[in-house]
Amino acid sequence: MSYLLKEGIAGLSRTKWASMTSIISLSLALLLIGILFRLSYNLYDSALSLRDSVELEVFLYDLDDQDISLMEQALLSLDEVEGISFISKDSAATIMRSEFGTGVEDLVALDFLPASFKLSLRRDIPAEKIVVVAAELEEWIGVEDIKYNASLLQLMETNLKTLTRMGIVIGLLVLIAAMLLVFNTIRLTVYARRDVIKAMKLVGATNRFIRAPFVIEGIIQGFIAGGISASVLHLCFERLLPQLSPEFGLLVWPFGQWYYLIGALVTLSVLLGLLGSRWAAGTFIRKTQL
Repeated sequence: MSYLLKEGIAGLSRTKWASMTSIISLSLALLLIGILFRLSYNLYDSALSLRDSVELEVFLYDLDDQDISLMEQALLSLDEVEGISFISKDSAATIMRSEFGTGVEDLVALDFLPASFKLSLRRDIPAEKIVVVAAELEEWIGVEDIKYNASLLQLMETNLKTLTRMGIVIGLLVLIAAMLLVFNTIRLTVYARRDVIKAMKLVGATNRFIRAPFVIEGIIQGFIAGGISASVLHLCFERLLPQLSPEFGLLVWPFGQWYYLIGALVTLSVLLGLLGSRWAAGTFIRKTQL
């Protein structure tokens, strides 16, 4: 094992310029992935927060206290409903006075404001389901009308899907490009040592044994690139950008802590190094003729 590790490290020095180019390119690719993921996460979180502000308001006909209580229990039993609040006719009049001032006293005196329930819905419900729920509630006995911001909800849902698809496509393209970088670097290393590989095959070394140092070299490249990209990402988002623009300080890290994204970047980088080097080394070692 020590021989394989030494050979893997030595491989970096033998093709130092190619290895350096691969590490820098891989670092930039991972840095781009990290930035895209963090910005996308914040856009997604903002969209979900905006969705939380979309409430269904169920306006009622004149019902007695017992019917209102039964209506509340029925609404709470819906799977889509997370929370509920009741606004009586008097409370609706008070809200109207606070929003429009004392000039609406004549309107309030007409006693035309209905009682209502405000429903807070679960975050994971798609816009189409909310439309269906609203349509079903309109058919309930005792329900006069349903109000909610349908256009905002539909716009938000469409943009959220578009952003998610774009993020996935861009991320996959960057990942493929990063793996190809490692592949090409290891291929150059294998080609440069083709005479040594032939000699090792002559003495009975297996393809797996010959391939191992190149795979270790790819893993080391990935680890270095992951460390560089993670350090730059943390430095930029935690130190530089909040000082230059305070708005960046408001961005949240995925799952609440910076080390989740940093750890994921390093792990992804090592995995790319492993897969790219294994692919390149295995392909070209098998093709090497004695």
